Amino acid sequence: MSQHKPNTFRAGPDAEGRFGIHGGRFVAETLMPLILKLEEAWKQAKTDADFIAEMDFYRKHYIGRPSPLFFARRITAHFGGARLYFKRDELNHTGAHKINNVLGQALLAKRMGKTKIIAETGAGQHGVATATACALFDMECDVFMGAEDVMRQKPNVDRMRLLGAQVHSVTSGTGTLKDAMNEALRFWVTHADSHFYIIGTAAGPHPYPAMVRDFQTIIGNEAKAQILEAEGRLPDAIVACIGGGSNAIGLFHPFLDDESVAIYGVEAAGRGIDSGAHAASLNGGRPGVLHGNRTYLLQNDDGQIQDAYSISAGLDYPGIGPEHAWLHESGRVNYVSATDQQALDAFALCSRLEGIIPALEPAHALGFIGTMIGDMDKEQIVIMNLCGRGDKDLEAVLPILEKQNKLSGKLL
Repeated sequence: MSQHKPNTFRAGPDAEGRFGIHGGRFVAETLMPLILKLEEAWKQAKTDADFIAEMDFYRKHYIGRPSPLFFARRITAHFGGARLYFKRDELNHTGAHKINNVLGQALLAKRMGKTKIIAETGAGQHGVATATACALFDMECDVFMGAEDVMRQKPNVDRMRLLGAQVHSVTSGTGTLKDAMNEALRFWVTHADSHFYIIGTAAGPHPYPAMVRDFQTIIGNEAKAQILEAEGRLPDAIVACIGGGSNAIGLFHPFLDDESVAIYGVEAAGRGIDSGAHAASLNGGRPGVLHGNRTYLLQNDDGQIQDAYSISAGLDYPGIGPEHAWLHESGRVNYVSATDQQALDAFALCSRLEGIIPALEPAHALGFIGTMIGDMDKEQIVIMNLCGRGDKDLEAVLPILEKQNKLSGKLL
């Protein structure tokens, strides 16, 4: 990791994997030796010239990086305020940012001699990326996915199966991402010696939050160089949606020490924060421990995890990565929210005005941007991470948009 100024927001985690009081390692004894081996392997790999060269090769020739930075001219004109740019990570192979992290972890697994992979998935994009990497590197692949998400993300389930993955439909709880991760962790406990767990978001026990972040910072590093080339200066604001938070921390991290850049993470407000039907852990939760780390969680007064809700399967999670929890408490990042309806409106708007069908996840980020960008000066610049494409969401979204007359009628 490169050196930063003394008061950097980019220095964490500490030796115990903590960002302030968040993060850490809360795992079963069976897993602790494996976690420690993984940490040591990652420390060695990220400074190894051969590993870095292999990552760079696959980023360029397989993922298709760098992804473009696109000036959204028509949406900018629609809102009449700041200039909006999309960091187009939906153009990556497999259609989302997930492949950035998955390929890195798959190469690390190969380096450690592992040939069997476990993953959890919500919207299916992490599962597809993992199945893709396993096909590429001749690895066995078990993906755990909530039964509810299996139904609402069928195209991605079909892709995973075609790629050779065994998809386990999890019926416990609400059958969503939390439950899929629970089952994946249980499976890992009993297969710790043989399997490598590729966690898809910047959460879980140390070293996963920092490792996933480091693989995803390619997004922010590219965006910074691209906006300097396009505009000759840094943006005034950057925005990304947040579930667990991997796409967001990937965009945010390279900008954290740039004080002139405002940073917004957009949680899923579902039917509204006050309704209780949401997935906004920072805006509607409090600290606790889940899935191996301490962070903000949706929980009741007895500390029991409450069900999250979002129209977006990828944001439907009752927690958030520990680095985001720390950035929230430090005040460096503004964590806001967007409702289902704002995301649906943005989904239709982006499709009709820019010819880009976004996933429901980044549609939340665009939904929030619609509330702020019109009040900004026309000389100001906003970058949004368009972290996934919306093919996977059409079956769920089109009937709603049809009913709301947003397919052929007025957009907003």
